[in-house]
Amino acid sequence: MPIDPDQAIGAVLPTQEFGWSSSDVLLYHLAVGAGADSVDPRELRYVTESDLQVLPTFAIVAPNFHRSDPPEVSFPGVEIDLANVLHGSQEIEVHRPLPTDGKATARTHIADVQDKGTAAVIVQETVTSDLDGTPLCTTRSSIFARGEGGFGGNRGSSPRFERPARTPEVVLDSPTLPQQALLYRLCGDRNPLHSDPAFAEAAGFPRPILHGLCTYGMVGKAIVDELAGADVTRLRSYGVRFAGVVFPGETVRTELWREGHEWVGVSSVPAREDAPVLSDIRVTTDD
Repeated sequence: MPIDPDQAIGAVLPTQEFGWSSSDVLLYHLAVGAGADSVDPRELRYVTESDLQVLPTFAIVAPNFHRSDPPEVSFPGVEIDLANVLHGSQEIEVHRPLPTDGKATARTHIADVQDKGTAAVIVQETVTSDLDGTPLCTTRSSIFARGEGGFGGNRGSSPRFERPARTPEVVLDSPTLPQQALLYRLCGDRNPLHSDPAFAEAAGFPRPILHGLCTYGMVGKAIVDELAGADVTRLRSYGVRFAGVVFPGETVRTELWREGHEWVGVSSVPAREDAPVLSDIRVTTDD
């Protein structure tokens, strides 16, 4: 069905009430690469119950963590084939640290629907709060739907990240495992694009790709470790635009520059001639 922006923009999705346990947090942390050094005290705070802390990016996947069926892209005024969908951007603004186990509500609305001609971009905003109504975080995301444009909607802006001319102040490498996508899919995203070779080929990829949110989580953890001294409570915001794919087993390199009150950066895959992965990385922390 064609996209109807008049129906979609501003639509409020059903409120989700969900819960999580420390076991869910531990699995998520392992799925985004924590614990590679199993005797490092900083790593053990992610992967054991002793003094466990929660990466803020867990809040993005927590509402659907126990989902076992492939996701659907079905909103008011929007019905899209899953094979045509890629993650466009992701951002989180942290209001309070996440507890290691708890319950929360997620309230989501469609903030914008953009017509890029050959594709559509659907922008969502979610406020996650504890059961007392105190906000924990606000997340914003967009999905890029190939072949779904041309419905006569607003094109929206297309900001381009300008890479600073100077040498980056920080360079971080995040290795991925060959089975990384198979592990991460246990965090609630069973999209066959990340596990089924035939589905991936039909979608235009030579083999299954890593989940964008897995890359986002892995780079986010590396950023917390480097810029916040592995203290998750110091991360205030973290946003990216997805610029390309990662194949499980590749290493992602992130370059960061300090620009005023925030850090900006890009991520790429050195083994594929620095193929872009994440662009317009923007991070703020408590100094």
